[in-house]
Amino acid sequence: MEMNCLLEYRGPGYFLASLSEPMSCIIGTFHAMYHTRQGVYAHDMGIVPGGNMAILAGVGPMGMGAIDYALHCGRRPARIVVTDIDDARLARAATLYSPEAARAEGIELIYLNTRPLPDAAAHLLSLTGGKGYDDVFVFAPVRPVVECGDRILGRDGCLNFFAGPTDPNFRAELNFYNVHYSTTHIVGTSGGNTDDMVEALDMMSRGRLNPSCMITHIGGLDSAVETTLHLPEIPGGKKLVYTHINMPMTALADFEAKGASDPLFAALAEITRRHNGLWSPEAEEYLLRARAGG
Repeated sequence: MEMNCLLEYRGPGYFLASLSEPMSCIIGTFHAMYHTRQGVYAHDMGIVPGGNMAILAGVGPMGMGAIDYALHCGRRPARIVVTDIDDARLARAATLYSPEAARAEGIELIYLNTRPLPDAAAHLLSLTGGKGYDDVFVFAPVRPVVECGDRILGRDGCLNFFAGPTDPNFRAELNFYNVHYSTTHIVGTSGGNTDDMVEALDMMSRGRLNPSCMITHIGGLDSAVETTLHLPEIPGGKKLVYTHINMPMTALADFEAKGASDPLFAALAEITRRHNGLWSPEAEEYLLRARAGG
């Protein structure tokens, strides 16, 4: 409280507020991007308004949070290209953040599977007419992805290495000719600050952000220890724990099958279907009401 960290959330439900921390990491990444002006020794912070943006390996939980923020924040690009190597994941992202909805925000949104492309960087550059990208975000610690991001930078382009590698010797090649003559540059961010979290809470309260897509599993406090111990073995995105109920950690995708023998999961399956397969304040309200005192 003395550090002004008692933050207010005015939106629906509880769980969205719990996602303000991961969203603050994404928001901080956008704020940490910087660009330069020739002859001026000052950095212009933030992405280029109306510029070209690439989100590489971008349909995981955090990548989709970045898509959501890029589409709805106050400082937005004109074009966003999102890449991955999995058609199903790309298709799912396109149902959550569609090119049509992006056009309504004044943004061209393109999803691209780079796996079959003989030269992914060349194809990505062609989407900008050869100009290149002002802002590139790398969401996987994979050397070819990093090097592709470097290749597609335009003049004064900024590459953000968001993905945290586990290998302390992780390396990738960068074009230092472009660093010198095209003023390309690289930045890395980990975490956000209190202002980033306040921004996340405000945008969620106003319905401008909905990071529900990050959540793939729901459980109670009794599931927290086992989930934590076995987290690397559990696929999917973020695991949401409600500390005042008992419930095994359960994938949203398993609600329907479990609903065959448990009416609680049958109802939750129906609610999540109505919300495009996502966890929602409606599902949360139903679960907490059903498990009150459980």
